[in-house]
Amino acid sequence: MRLSDYDISSLKPEIPAETRRNWQSIVDLIANLADVPASLVMITNAPEHSVYLRNSSDTHPYKEGLTFTLNEKLYCDSVIRNGELVVEDACADPRWADNDDLEHGMSFYIGYPLRWPDQSIFGTICVLDRRKNPRALKFRRGLEEFARVIEADLSLLVEIERRKQLERALKDTLENTERRVLNRTRDLEESNAALKVLLRRVERSRDEYDAHFVAQIKGMVLPALTKLRTRVEDDPTATSYVQMVETNLSQITTDMSGHLLTVFEQLTPSEQDVAQLIIQGHSTKDIARVLSRGYSTIEFHRNNIRDKLGLRKSGKNLRTELMALR
Repeated sequence: MRLSDYDISSLKPEIPAETRRNWQSIVDLIANLADVPASLVMITNAPEHSVYLRNSSDTHPYKEGLTFTLNEKLYCDSVIRNGELVVEDACADPRWADNDDLEHGMSFYIGYPLRWPDQSIFGTICVLDRRKNPRALKFRRGLEEFARVIEADLSLLVEIERRKQLERALKDTLENTERRVLNRTRDLEESNAALKVLLRRVERSRDEYDAHFVAQIKGMVLPALTKLRTRVEDDPTATSYVQMVETNLSQITTDMSGHLLTVFEQLTPSEQDVAQLIIQGHSTKDIARVLSRGYSTIEFHRNNIRDKLGLRKSGKNLRTELMALR
């Protein structure tokens, strides 16, 4: 259940035993202070109105659990509808001359409503006597204060129950969140596992493609180049180009180093041709002849390659450095 699903606006918690004992002490004290035979806390569950607590007495006219049906001839019915009620002598008051409590001889009554924090009725608190009771009349404000004490207890019980419900709601929310996190984690783990399987398949497919590609070069291209080299062996320039092609294809089929590829990406096409011939061991004069370029042009390209490799004025051998990158 979500936190927002909890309705705390109309809580009516059960009255715990400890609170009942405290209220019992109150009704006993009221009976002694007001000098009345009957001091009651009544509980209302309309249309029923029952004795919830009574003062301790062996001759008490009202038993706990005794239930009345709310009607206009019942003292407490007027209290519930209108608030405070004082009846000094019901027998002398036409309105109350035939009320239900006269069956027990109770012609004197003072009562106040008891309300939950939301102002709905819990019941009433009242004192009754068989005679007009001046001492009880003087105790009216005291009885009202005891009513406020009981209402304060009701507010406290509601607050306790509210916090319990919020704690349960928070616990449910945390548990739901944990479940969602676990489910999400499991989903991510499954997705990760599936992705790993997919990557392995892609790598396997790529390896198979590379192997097929290399096999085609070795089986179809290189044999043709071998035949071509035998036919142009009298032409040094053509032989050099054939050798360059064979070298490049060999590098492709043996996975040219990523470092060398990076360097070649920085070179111009002419510089790439010069660099490949340098790697093959050709001198500047040989390269100029193979590429049909001037000696100074090849030197210019060599210097540019050294600059891009950071070898200017380093004294390092250009071919050695290029070979180290393979």
